[in-house]
Amino acid sequence: MRPSLRLLAPAVTLAVALILAAAWIWPSARVPSITFLCYGLAALGLTVLLRAGQVSFGHAMYAAIGGYGAGFTARHFPGADALVVLGAGVLASVCFGTIVAAFVTRYRGIFFGMLNLGISMVLFALAGKLYGWTGGTDGLRFERPAFLGMALDRGEFELAMLGLVLALAVGLGWCVQRYFVSSAGQVMLAIRSNETRLEYIGVSARAALAQGYVLSAALVGLAGALLALEQNLVTPESGYWIRSGEYVFIAILGGSAHAIGAFMGAAVFEAIKLGAAAWFTNAWQMLLGLTLIGVIFFAPNGIAGCLRGTATRPRDEHRAGAAPVALAKNAVGEGQ
Repeated sequence: MRPSLRLLAPAVTLAVALILAAAWIWPSARVPSITFLCYGLAALGLTVLLRAGQVSFGHAMYAAIGGYGAGFTARHFPGADALVVLGAGVLASVCFGTIVAAFVTRYRGIFFGMLNLGISMVLFALAGKLYGWTGGTDGLRFERPAFLGMALDRGEFELAMLGLVLALAVGLGWCVQRYFVSSAGQVMLAIRSNETRLEYIGVSARAALAQGYVLSAALVGLAGALLALEQNLVTPESGYWIRSGEYVFIAILGGSAHAIGAFMGAAVFEAIKLGAAAWFTNAWQMLLGLTLIGVIFFAPNGIAGCLRGTATRPRDEHRAGAAPVALAKNAVGEGQ
């Protein structure tokens, strides 16, 4: 029998306790822990789109928008609290994501992914050229804001940020998983398996995908704003296509079977990067590539898919495709 996720709550509690203990004992572990959790939040946003069978190669632009939104707020409103700064970054990402979703959700497959990539590259170029606003390639620096009205030193601020990121990761992971099992989440699955049939029963696939897209933009923007707050700096590289590729890598590695997969993938990704940087300085990209190849061949549903014991063959997914459509149909019937 394959392992399952039925012991998820105790495992998450243990993981949170271990992260907090490591951060307390080894201060040098705080920044890597915050980074991997932020990457997990960003990958969680990509996982929402993966549920619908769509991959965005430019979603890091929302991390940059969230980071710059937080940076602009911190610079122009020096007394603003860290939570206000964070909220401003997320709001900027949601607003831009709503605009982009209005037209990008018309497309599917490679066109969807490449259109997002094109928009992200335009924003990346603007961020590097508009030096007066963004600081150019040097980035936008800002002073460390107060946290809940308290002026903290660097070490205390890192601990506070770690606690905040952990709380957001657990809370948003639970909320996204609830979204996955809801009728709206089942509609996203139906888009991947049988979009035409979904339209026949009166459900707008485009509207459902637009909702998921905005949710995805919000999660990635939150991750970017958190990283900017932790570093007191945001640069155009936070929205570069390579960063988008890292988010996609993590989402595929973790799998879309469960929200926890994004954080599992982020933990493995960060462990490989840190371990390879220490022992294989010039080969960490090769190790990441080999890891991705191994996942695609031996665990195409990702880490979470393996733990849930889901089927890995495409024809099995095709047979199961009618289930999301049926649930979506039931949801439409209940709403009438």
